[in-house]
Amino acid sequence: MFSTKKSLDKILQIYKNEIRRQISKTTSVTNSDAMAPRLDQSANKSQQSDEIGLPKKLLKLQKYHRFLSTLTPQQMPLAARGLAVSKDQSREFMACFPDIVRDLTKTGKHIDVPEASKWLAKLLQYNVPNGKKNRGLATVLAYKMLEKPDNLTPENIHLANIMGWCTEMFHTLQLLLNDIMEGTEMRRGAPCWHRRPDVGLSGINDAVLVQSAMYSTLKRHFSAKSYYKNVLEMFNEMLLKCSIGQHLEKQLTKTDKPDLSLFTMEKYEAITKYKTAYYTFQMPVGLALLMTGIDDPETHRQAKTILLEMGEFFQIQDDFLDCFGEPAVIGKDGCDIQDGKCTWLAVVALQRATLEQRKIMEEHYGSAKPEDVARIKDLYEELQLPHTYSVYEEATYDLLRTQIQQVTRGLPHDLFFKILDNIFRRSV
Repeated sequence: MFSTKKSLDKILQIYKNEIRRQISKTTSVTNSDAMAPRLDQSANKSQQSDEIGLPKKLLKLQKYHRFLSTLTPQQMPLAARGLAVSKDQSREFMACFPDIVRDLTKTGKHIDVPEASKWLAKLLQYNVPNGKKNRGLATVLAYKMLEKPDNLTPENIHLANIMGWCTEMFHTLQLLLNDIMEGTEMRRGAPCWHRRPDVGLSGINDAVLVQSAMYSTLKRHFSAKSYYKNVLEMFNEMLLKCSIGQHLEKQLTKTDKPDLSLFTMEKYEAITKYKTAYYTFQMPVGLALLMTGIDDPETHRQAKTILLEMGEFFQIQDDFLDCFGEPAVIGKDGCDIQDGKCTWLAVVALQRATLEQRKIMEEHYGSAKPEDVARIKDLYEELQLPHTYSVYEEATYDLLRTQIQQVTRGLPHDLFFKILDNIFRRSV
């Protein structure tokens, strides 16, 4: 249908601009059929039966939505539940981790400082394997879907799992530093590493230890591979991009109260892309492409275009869950409002707010007082942000499907659809 890449990009950009135009309308009263709540929801008996047992907060929010997969417990998305893989794949992945730790701390390595090896083992075991492991599992999934069947040997699959654990160590490095900078108390249901009495600010050095362990693992298993140089370049590039993302975000929270004049959609998208999207979505697929011998720049560019779009939505989904998700389901207490984060919800609220509503944001946003947090959440509902998110979710899903069908020439569509459906939890 589209004769050139340029014409396709133009069509997709028009589509994206229309989504943003709908989101940024300054009125909280919707004036489009696409933006209106479904009137037939209350009459749908099957839906009513599905709602039995839902938390009251979710039932309250459902009045806004046609279909909101992010708040459907049976279909919790990637940001809440993690990548959907088989039990066998999960077990196969987990089975590699003890061997990696053993290789890094084995008897005879740093024999003159055995306490250092013991500490490294403790550091890795406490921080690396206890999350959702989205990035590691995505690396393995992508490799298996990209590699030629004849090359899917036990040895190569084992290497893909090891590469996946290297991406998880990269993620751990980011979390350790981020938790220290933000003073986070809890991570994955346990005290953050730096909050342990025997750690404190020495956690900065521990983050460097994790980074070194990551590079040592890459060298041990991949130094003889033709793609090793390109893999190292990708890890280094992602380190730079994440550091830029951290810098951009910290610029908005230099003081006790956030500067809301800096909360723009352009700034939010830049932070999201550099801090999250690159290493969460592009990196696992990019590494799998390199492992299968695909180093063509255009192929990587096409994959990157789609994956960064997915990464942006993933972060927006995470922002929404932080505010409106149930802590018992998503595994954490939301604190974006208390921390004064530049989130999608905050940016859209400021785009729509009247002068009086903006004053509410300025007075209450960034406060840890429960009454201030509640006032911001009430304002979000007054501005119908749950409904706006619902519309955005549907439109983004359609847009990404179009991009996959039209842009991924030479790449298997099934890989991108699998990742997409994991984000939205549809038919997976």
